[in-house]
Amino acid sequence: MTFMVIEHFKNRDAKAIYARARERGRMLPAGLTYVSSWVETNFARCFQLMECDNPRLLEEWAANWQDLVEFEFVQVMSSREAADAAAAL
Repeated sequence: MTFMVIEHFKNRDAKAIYARARERGRMLPAGLTYVSSWVETNFARCFQLMECDNPRLLEEWAANWQDLVEFEFVQVMSSREAADAAAAL
C-alpha cells in the first residue's frame, strides 16, 4: 500500500525536526519504506510518500516524531491505478 503522509510541523520548527533526523535518521520500523518527500517553502508541512503492507507501521514510526509533528495518513494510488479502477466501475 502507498500512503501520502502529511506532516504538520508544530510551530513550523523545522530546525528541531531536521536536527533529530540528522541525529537518529528516519527511525523507520522494518517493513515501512520511505519513497520521496517535499516540504512547503514556509516549513509548515511536509508531504511524504511511504509504502508498507501494514498501516500500523505508520503509527509506530509517527510515535518517534509526535512531539514535533502532527500527522495525516492518506492511502493513495497512482493516476494509472485510478484510471484502471475507474474503468472497471
